Amino acid sequence: MNPNLNFLVYKSSAGSGKTYTLVKEYLLIALSTSNSDRYKNILAITFTNKAASEMKDRVTSYLKVFTSSNIISGGESLMFNSLKNELDLSDEKLKQRAFKMLQSILHNYSDFNITTIDKFILRIIRSFSFDLKLPYNFEVELDSDSLLNQAINNL
Repeated sequence: MNPNLNFLVYKSSAGSGKTYTLVKEYLLIALSTSNSDRYKNILAITFTNKAASEMKDRVTSYLKVFTSSNIISGGESLMFNSLKNELDLSDEKLKQRAFKMLQSILHNYSDFNITTIDKFILRIIRSFSFDLKLPYNFEVELDSDSLLNQAINNL
């Protein structure tokens, strides 16, 4: 493990730019090397499906804009220039890395690990289902009323 990597927690109110900051950090890590598969080693966990979907959309949208031949403007320009400066890359080098990463994500979308806490934990439990003596195809019931009724009926 790289001792220079830090665990960061961002806490702030709605609309303060958390998603922008998280996407920027994600892209900084993913584009920091010429390895276009670096994103496969990054796990981003959110609380809601909506937040996970929004992060995935923003990452792929930024990468798509970065690879286009059009002039980058607005928020995309701010993100592009920020990444370029922090990674100390030329425009062309950043565009090349973004293109390779976008292609890799599109071909290996299941390895694009931006997910919710519950889906991540479920994936871990499924991986160890044999050791935990659980059937691999077990289901998680989130409706506590339904579960309580079923337990009462079983008694």
